Amino acid sequence: MLVKSKKAEKHVRDLEETFLVLRKYKLKLNPAKCASRVQGGRFLGFMVTQRGIEANPLKIKAIIDMKAPTCLNEAQRLTGRIAVLSRFISKSAKKSLSFFKMLRKAKTFELGTP
Repeated sequence: MLVKSKKAEKHVRDLEETFLVLRKYKLKLNPAKCASRVQGGRFLGFMVTQRGIEANPLKIKAIIDMKAPTCLNEAQRLTGRIAVLSRFISKSAKKSLSFFKMLRKAKTFELGTP
């Protein structure tokens, strides 16, 4: 869970509201896993900064460092990694459509030029 406020003055009120909801539904937080007054960091595989949510550079590097897929399973793995970052890629659905269609139809996989 992450509580981020647009203005610093409003943050205490936002935290109070969050704790009220937690109490209402009898949810508990593990203090060992809680952090406060953090400017940014990794959260659920993404980078949270003052600018907002950004792609995790480690996930981008993992895609860049991947070898070209040689089998269907590796192509599916690449597709999954790209899908995770799709929210950061302009028109990602349009750009990925032919790749997804190829995977849907493929019983075997052969890397080549389109």
